[in-house]
Amino acid sequence: MIQKIDHIGIGVKNLEEAVKIYTSLGLKVEHREEVKEQKVKLASLSIGESHIELLESTDPAGPIGKFVESRGEGIHHIAVKVDNIVASLENAKKAGIQLIDEKPRIGAGGAKIGFLHPKSTRGVLIEFCEI
Repeated sequence: MIQKIDHIGIGVKNLEEAVKIYTSLGLKVEHREEVKEQKVKLASLSIGESHIELLESTDPAGPIGKFVESRGEGIHHIAVKVDNIVASLENAKKAGIQLIDEKPRIGAGGAKIGFLHPKSTRGVLIEFCEI
């Protein structure tokens, strides 16, 4: 079951420049991390119960590097918190939604994550996360 929007992931060319913009709006960085498996470094800023996750690629061949190169900076994905990621992925698959991840993997903060293919969700990359 989907519980809430956990975060919105935004691909950026330069993490520090992006952080300056969002902190000038009054947001505060709560967490920074490098996720080597996904070739990204990030800064998480809270907005109420949700977060904005600024993502800079550490490798041009990584998912964020490819995204920024082809589409420019901007919203990369919407992440929703689920209570059971395995069941959520299975339910999505049964509903005919194409999965990028058949099984959960580990993302930022040690969360279990899994992505749904944007071809099946009207062009929106959706991430399930179980924290």
